[in-house]
Amino acid sequence: MPELPEVETVRQVLRRKILNKKINGIDILYNKIIKTDLDAFKNNIINQTINEVDRYGKYLLIKLDDYYLISHLRMEGKYFYRKIDSKRDKHDHIIFKFTDDTELVYNDVRKFGTMNLKSIAEVYTGEPLGKIGLEPFSKDFNLAYLKQKLNKKRPIKSALLDQTIVAGLGNIYVDEVLFLSGIHPETISELLDDEDIVKIINSSVDVLNRAITLGGTTIRSYYSDEKITGRFQNELAVHQKKGEKCPDCGEIIIKTKVGGRGTYYCPNCQIRLTKK
Repeated sequence: MPELPEVETVRQVLRRKILNKKINGIDILYNKIIKTDLDAFKNNIINQTINEVDRYGKYLLIKLDDYYLISHLRMEGKYFYRKIDSKRDKHDHIIFKFTDDTELVYNDVRKFGTMNLKSIAEVYTGEPLGKIGLEPFSKDFNLAYLKQKLNKKRPIKSALLDQTIVAGLGNIYVDEVLFLSGIHPETISELLDDEDIVKIINSSVDVLNRAITLGGTTIRSYYSDEKITGRFQNELAVHQKKGEKCPDCGEIIIKTKVGGRGTYYCPNCQIRLTKK
């Protein structure tokens, strides 16, 4: 699933291509992707101009004149920009047609992606963004915020994957953040002290910034339009490195499951806390 750096890479590519484009038609070939009223979606998006392409966590926020188009790529979602009425792929599901004879195509092999159309005033209320937590880049993502959110008896890996706590982190980057922080993924969240939490905050920003710079991480079939496949996979310290040597100490990296998610860590650098 694309995480914050991959979605940010897609955002940057789309922004170069679709700003100021006016929508004069739409083909919806798979209705279930649309999560707001289908007829209202079709009618309200016509004659809207794309003014900005923003992002919140793993969501793309395409700002129109009166609405936000909120898009989640899920496992396999991709956008392609091309000349209008180009040859269709069987996985093309939503086609936005522009007045300049170009189009933006949403392609999704698994059909798990979602789109919501919400008024600008209500974009952060209700589904899907109303309960999303803060991004690590937010000025309010600080010790007080995260300390309060982590005051529970659950593994830190599971807590950081919870989008109501941290927006944008997924399985790849949580493994990397915890390795950089020296924290075992099964450590119970409430056992972490202030120093541990500050390490998580700083490591989250560091890992995400490096991943964005390198265009994200290529896992499975992720790529943005322009065939940017992501080079952060070459920088991964532990994720998907089972059986390889830890880059810091040389210990063999272990794979386990935490909350049902494949999890990679160094048993020497990341010691599990059992009590304060």
